[in-house]
Amino acid sequence: MSIYRAHILLPIDEGTIQSGAIEIKKELEKRIEEENLKEEIKILETGTIGVIGKGVMIVVYPDKVTYYNVTKTNLNNIIQEHIIKGRIAEEVEHSYEGHKPVEKEYKNVGLTREQQRIVLDKCWKIDPESIDDVLAYGGYRGVEKIFSESISPEAVIEEIKNSGLRGRGGAGFPTGLKWSFTRAAKGEEKFMICNADEGEPGTFKDRLIMEGDPHKLIEAMIIAGYAVGANKGYIYIRGEYELSIKRIQKAIDQALEYNLLGKNILETNFSFYLEIKKGAGAYVCGEETALIDSLEGKRGYPRIKPPFPANKGLWQKPTCVNNVETLANIPEIIYKGSNWFKKFGTEKSTGTKVFTILGHVEYPGLIEVEMGTPLREIIFSYGGGIKGGKRFKAALVGGSAGVFLPERLLDVKMDFESLDESKAVLGSGAILVMDEDTDIVDMLFSILKFFAHESCGQCSVCRIGTHQLLNLIYGIRRGQAQEKDIDQMVKIAETMFDMSLCPLGQSLIMPVKSAVENFRQDFLNKIQNKNN
Repeated sequence: MSIYRAHILLPIDEGTIQSGAIEIKKELEKRIEEENLKEEIKILETGTIGVIGKGVMIVVYPDKVTYYNVTKTNLNNIIQEHIIKGRIAEEVEHSYEGHKPVEKEYKNVGLTREQQRIVLDKCWKIDPESIDDVLAYGGYRGVEKIFSESISPEAVIEEIKNSGLRGRGGAGFPTGLKWSFTRAAKGEEKFMICNADEGEPGTFKDRLIMEGDPHKLIEAMIIAGYAVGANKGYIYIRGEYELSIKRIQKAIDQALEYNLLGKNILETNFSFYLEIKKGAGAYVCGEETALIDSLEGKRGYPRIKPPFPANKGLWQKPTCVNNVETLANIPEIIYKGSNWFKKFGTEKSTGTKVFTILGHVEYPGLIEVEMGTPLREIIFSYGGGIKGGKRFKAALVGGSAGVFLPERLLDVKMDFESLDESKAVLGSGAILVMDEDTDIVDMLFSILKFFAHESCGQCSVCRIGTHQLLNLIYGIRRGQAQEKDIDQMVKIAETMFDMSLCPLGQSLIMPVKSAVENFRQDFLNKIQNKNN
């Protein structure tokens, strides 16, 4: 085995590929060979490091220096200064431990600061297309533990219940309880489904999890299938996620080859098969029953509940549906135990949460922090603060179907209970940060336009209501409205909440009501400025 003095990690995801990461890798390999450094420097493809919008990135270990916007031109500077001379290439944009803070109270700023990672723990350490790498870093330990210690499905479910893990897809329903419903349902054939559709604007955490550590999802699906009594599973992936699909399929093929999937897993009497299904781009298919209809080859319409999927799901058979991030917690909980997992987060919101930070911040991207971390810390520490030194105005928390939080709520803790007290939701984990120049009316207009387009039209309340809201905000933006129209928007959203068939129509109350209550002056300015 070769001992290398340094490793150069090259994060490969959809964003870096579009920025030219493959070409940079070829150039990097060529330059390392030209400098006769092949025996000293190891180049490794990895998954995401969480940073977006910074072009091609390379991370030099063990120095923990990350270079951004790497090009063929400045690559030579990195090689000459850092790899050969052993000092940081100051002329290239970079971050490292001790990076200059944006605000005094934060000693370490940016997405490269230390994080408590459970879901993303291996994402930037392994080659995501190598099962040997995954096994070397502890992959499939949860599956091995279950079968080597003969842990029963019921005991697996109890462990998940005891962990306090709640769904990370939006609703926050207790995962162990959901599994127990499917386990107890009558039926010889049952199914396990992973919802990887991820159509929420501003959310890309599931994509980066799948791109960075696809085997973790495979392992979680095996454990979940075993627990609920399913021998077949489906991963329903958003069709645009080409790299995720490629890596998940490769992970499935490798797991089959290693007898971690398929017939008689690890020479036991449990068999489990996995199949990928591509989504066709409908936002409503993020709702579990619409997703199930789509899997069956139908148009993705939400079903009336009850019956719930646990009793009558895919092909009217007991089915359990979990989100990617939810499942990605499972292997570590099973291997390390529920009591270990409960050490993180709060008493009622255990574990960690993966957030996507977007908008007017210095470091947009992906982070994983303990439940209960204050919003202020996420924005000003991990996100690096407001871009250009401007003032904070609002954060849209939970995706487009989330809540506009004003400056007075910057210290709210990001967990289920704290956000509920502030009439907000964790939702998809997206945090869209807006500076002082942002017009909330324009932001809400974009959201309403999206929902009007994505409404499936099955129920009239949502089909008509979304367009009524859109027409009202059109009038407000043009100055062709009165103040009563602002309140009318809230009334329509409340009616949609009470009467819509699925969460698409029900959830508009959150962005509409929070925008009007917290930023009413923005609406009044539109009306008054145009009418004067």
